[in-house]
Amino acid sequence: MANNNETKPGQIQVNMQPEVEKGVYSNLVIMSNTDTEFIFDFTFKHPAVQRATVGARVQMHPAHAKRLLNLLAQNIRNYEQHFGEIELSEPTPPQPKGPISPFKLN
Repeated sequence: MANNNETKPGQIQVNMQPEVEKGVYSNLVIMSNTDTEFIFDFTFKHPAVQRATVGARVQMHPAHAKRLLNLLAQNIRNYEQHFGEIELSEPTPPQPKGPISPFKLN
């Protein structure tokens, strides 16, 4: 029987700290980029609160961001082949609370 600690060619071993293992739930990702990196802020936005909290920030080289895009696209194709198409609903625009403008309009 093979040792579980052995890696096959092209594979790496990944260690995970216990505080990272629990993961971070995100329902909103804010992305930005410079000429040398992409920045992903994984946030949680509670529907009743107008403020989002960043749970994790990931920075990566543009080539790694493109690899992530390809990997995510392939995994979504696999998911949809197994479970069916993921339906995207249009978010409802927030309704204004109180006056839209501080100025009185005639």
